[in-house]
Amino acid sequence: MKEKFFFRCRTCGYEIKDFKEWFEHNQKCTKCGSGKIYTVYSTPQERISELINTENEPKSLWHYFDFLPLNDKKNIVTDGEGVAPIERWKFLEDYAKRKYNLELEIFINRNDKSFATGTFKDKGGSLAASVLKEQGIKEYVVASTGNTATAFAHYLAKAGISCSIFVPENALSDSEAHIGTYGQKLFRVKGDYAYAKKVAADYAKKHGILMTGGNLDPLRLEAKKTQVFEMLRIMGKMPDVYIQALSGGTGPFSVEKAFIDFKETGIFDKMPRFLLSQGDHCAPQAHAWTKAKKNGFPEGYQNEYPIYENPEVLIPTIATGNPGMYPLMAPLVRKTGGEIFEIKEELAVDIARLVAYERVIKIGPASAAGLAGLFESLKQGYINNGETVFVNMGESAGRALDFMKETAYTTEIISSADQCKRFNRDEYKELVWKPFENI
Repeated sequence: MKEKFFFRCRTCGYEIKDFKEWFEHNQKCTKCGSGKIYTVYSTPQERISELINTENEPKSLWHYFDFLPLNDKKNIVTDGEGVAPIERWKFLEDYAKRKYNLELEIFINRNDKSFATGTFKDKGGSLAASVLKEQGIKEYVVASTGNTATAFAHYLAKAGISCSIFVPENALSDSEAHIGTYGQKLFRVKGDYAYAKKVAADYAKKHGILMTGGNLDPLRLEAKKTQVFEMLRIMGKMPDVYIQALSGGTGPFSVEKAFIDFKETGIFDKMPRFLLSQGDHCAPQAHAWTKAKKNGFPEGYQNEYPIYENPEVLIPTIATGNPGMYPLMAPLVRKTGGEIFEIKEELAVDIARLVAYERVIKIGPASAAGLAGLFESLKQGYINNGETVFVNMGESAGRALDFMKETAYTTEIISSADQCKRFNRDEYKELVWKPFENI
């Protein structure tokens, strides 16, 4: 009987039979030692047409079991992840028309509604827990800026797997609360994310424990590619533009993976143009891209990028000072005609206020950074008239309660009713829109 899937090394082409072989060699190619692999499925590609049919309403990520690297459904660890709604936000379309005379369709991936932890990392957490359970693994190590840590802590706890999690010193305190209540171990490392990863790797090596494999880890990449399936199921087409706040880049890589997997079917007619935003307090990929673009993308440009140690940021969940994935990310963005650029982190609160007013939704700082990418893309002329835009939001405000407190703006301290002016909510509309009308 033909196996459901195997791995192919992206460097040398060697075929790795299964997770057992992959894990036994510490998530490295048996032949050349590379950590970059593709998952290849034996499932007929045409099967995806049935799964994205609008009549087949998914209940979780596992609706797409046939194209996920798990052999037995009895090992599935799920909490309703993977089917966060994709909504069309007309107020943003009206803004694009009013300010830039652009007719657009703007869709938002509402990862804030992910049931388990309110973050777009839940899909990866579910797949990781399921695969580790199937392989009989009882311990795991994760390095994270916060959202991956929360999701993996949740799902691995459901699977009965002990997870040691390493976060940088500036990680959001709310992550600590989530992780600790699940009974998983959190190590807050004195240093930045790059140093936290090093300490995590040292710990994993010392004790012989598997560690999360980064942005191309099949446990994360294969789960996240299902967002493309959801685009087609809900939107009925691939977008022209894909916008996301960029830390490492699993999201764009997952879109590329889905396109490669199903290119022969013709269903995925194109890859979107990637417009990726980085907070201006820590934007090494944006800085490298700007320099390369200015110089006409000279040979080897993708290998030249700055490293920022211990960056002081307002949005720590997207701050990666050592962008090890840039050599792969930059060529991908360039191939699609996209851009990597900075956004002002200070705008995050204004964006959260705007979304809360217009949509009655409380979003977290990484989500605000993704939406800031939309506003900056409009300002810079990166989006063309008539295009369909997809914005991949990050997390809910429940993942960042201190940030949510900052977004409150209507409180007045009074001592009597005589001091209270009669209230009309419409009076705040001009206030929340003002920062964006003046961009």
